[in-house]
Amino acid sequence: MADYKWPWQYNFPPFFTIQPNLDTRKKQIEAWRSLILNYYRVNKLYVLEIAGAHNSELFYNASLDRKLSGDSLYIILEDLRQKGNLEWLDKQKKRCYIYWRTPEEWGKLIYRWVSDNGMTNTVCTFYEIINGDGNINEEFHGLDDQILIRALRTLEAEKKAELFTTDGTEGVKFF
Repeated sequence: MADYKWPWQYNFPPFFTIQPNLDTRKKQIEAWRSLILNYYRVNKLYVLEIAGAHNSELFYNASLDRKLSGDSLYIILEDLRQKGNLEWLDKQKKRCYIYWRTPEEWGKLIYRWVSDNGMTNTVCTFYEIINGDGNINEEFHGLDDQILIRALRTLEAEKKAELFTTDGTEGVKFF
C-alpha cells in the first residue's frame, strides 16, 4: 500500500479538518469520498473497521502528523452512505462495507463475464466465481463473499440468476 499515489489534498493539512465554509466543505467531502473509494479500489479492500481507522494511513498522514477526527470521519462516511457507497454492518456503526462498486455494478460485471464465457444455464459455486482460475484477471476475483452475495441477489431480482445451497456449498445458476 506504500505505492499508493495520494492526491494533492492528502498533503494539505487543512484537508484533515472539516471546513466551516459550506462550499469548501462540499469540495472537501467530495475529495475525501473520491480518495476513500479509489484507495479501497486500488487496494481491493471492502470493509472499514472504525476502531483502527484513525491510525490507518488513509486517515492519518504521519508525515504531517495530521489525522481525521472521529466526528469528521462519520461526516464523510455519512456522505458515502447517502451516495450508495457505504453499508453499515452493525447498528453501532463500527464496521461497514465500502462499495467502490455497488452490488448492482458487481452483478453486471459478473453477469457480463458469465455471458462472455458461455456460462449461462450453468451452475457455479461462490468459490469458483471469486477464486477461480478462469477469472484471475477479472476485477471481481477475490471479492468479499458477502458483497458477492449482494451482487448475485441483484441478478436474482432481475431473473438472471438463482442462488442455492446444497450440502453446505453455496452456488448460483445463471440464466
